[in-house]
Amino acid sequence: MLHTVNKSSFERNSLQSCLDIIDEKSVILLLEDGVICAADNTKSSMLAQLAADGKVFALKGDVEARGISAKLAENIQLVDYSGFVDLVVEHGTAVSWL
Repeated sequence: MLHTVNKSSFERNSLQSCLDIIDEKSVILLLEDGVICAADNTKSSMLAQLAADGKVFALKGDVEARGISAKLAENIQLVDYSGFVDLVVEHGTAVSWL
């Protein structure tokens, strides 16, 4: 399952709610203001572990638009819109955390 998070952890607890129920087969895509959660100064050991396992992606255009390209946490994989579509196709079901 693909979980998309589009809100900053400073604005809502969407990412934490997602992390609380995610299973080992799921991946997370951070987009819009959700990419702020991908900044290295965001402290989430669970997100860091998922990223190390190759399960956390961020939309490149949104990362660049928010000026955090140089601040990305380790192992966060950037994808473009084509990569976003690939994730949706690969994982079949998508859940949006608002």
